[in-house]
Amino acid sequence: MKPKPHTMLLMMLAGWINRHQQDMIEYLKTENKILREKLGKKRLLLNDSQRRRLAILGKKLSRKALAEVCQIFFPETILRWHRMLVARKYDGAKRRGMGRPQISDELRAAIMDVAKDNRDWGYIRIQGQLKYLGFKVSIATIGRVLKKAGLEPQPDRKRKTTWAEFIKTHWQSLSACDFFTTEIYTVKGLTQYMVFVVIDYATRKVEIAGIVEQAYDDWMKQIAKNLTDPFCGFLKDKKYLIRDRDPFYTEGFIEMLKAGGVKSVKSMPLAPNFSPFVERFIRSIKSECLDRMIILSEAHLRYCIEQYIAHYHTERAHQSLDNTIIEPPPQGTGDIIRQERLGGLLKFYRRAA
Repeated sequence: MKPKPHTMLLMMLAGWINRHQQDMIEYLKTENKILREKLGKKRLLLNDSQRRRLAILGKKLSRKALAEVCQIFFPETILRWHRMLVARKYDGAKRRGMGRPQISDELRAAIMDVAKDNRDWGYIRIQGQLKYLGFKVSIATIGRVLKKAGLEPQPDRKRKTTWAEFIKTHWQSLSACDFFTTEIYTVKGLTQYMVFVVIDYATRKVEIAGIVEQAYDDWMKQIAKNLTDPFCGFLKDKKYLIRDRDPFYTEGFIEMLKAGGVKSVKSMPLAPNFSPFVERFIRSIKSECLDRMIILSEAHLRYCIEQYIAHYHTERAHQSLDNTIIEPPPQGTGDIIRQERLGGLLKFYRRAA
C-alpha cells in the first residue's frame, strides 16, 4: 500500500527535526567538553537554584543518557541533587517543634540548691522534694542537670565531704583560744604580760579569759572552770576548743575542759593558719589599740583591753560578718555624732536619738 502524501511529509519533517536535535546535542556536548577542558581541575560551584534546574531536567533522562550528555558534572552528582531536592520537599522539620521544652531557670536552680545542700540525697529523693515545692521533673532530667554541673551521683557525693561543709556543720559548737603577750611598765620596770583569749566561731564574740604575768597549771585550771561554768561560762554551749601546741595548755586544763563537756582540739604541727579567727583578733587588738599606747600598769592594761572589747563587740564592723557589727547599739534618727574611747583612739559614729 502506497503511503499518502501528507504522511510522507510528516515522516520527513520528524526525521529532519530529529537530525536537527542530534546536531544541537552534539554541539552542546562539544561545547561542554571544551568548557570542562578549560576549567581543568577547577571545581565549578553552583548555587541551589542552578542545582535545582539541572536536577529537574536530569531526572527526565536515564543514567545512560546523562552519561552521554553530561560533560561538566557526573550523572551521579545530578541524580544526588535530585534526591536532595525530593528530601527537602518532604522534610517536615520546619513543622516539628523543638522537642521536649527546656526546664526553667528556677527549676534548674532548685535542683542545684537541693543537691548541694544534701549530699546524701539521691535523684528520687530530690525529685520528691521538688514535687512538694510544685515542680514536675523527671529523674533523668535531674541527673542531666547535676552531671552538667559536675556533681556526681549520690553514692559519690555522699562519700565526699568537704572541709568547709564539716566546719559549717559544727559551726555552732566551735571555739578557739590563744595567748598573746604585751609589754607594760610596772614598778618592776618593763614587764611582759600574757593575755588569754577565747573566740566563738559562730558569732565572733571574744572573751578575755585571763591576764597574768606568767601562766601556770592552777591558774589554767581555774580558767577552764570559769569558761565551762554551766550558767555563765563562755564555753557552756560549745563542744570543741581549738588550740595550738603551746605548753601552757596543761593536762589539768585539758581535763577540766573535758569535765565541762568541751573537747580540746590540738592543732597540727607547723600549721599557723589552723585557727585564723583568734589570730585575726589578736592582730586587730594589737594594731588598733595596744601597739599604739604606753601601758603603765596591769590595771591600765585591763582597762584598755576592756574598752577595746566593748568597741569590738558594739562599734566595730567585721568583714567576715558581711561588714556588720556583732551587737549593734540602738540607732537614732537625729544628727550623726562621734563617740570616742581611749582618748579618741577608738572612734564610732552613730545617729543621736
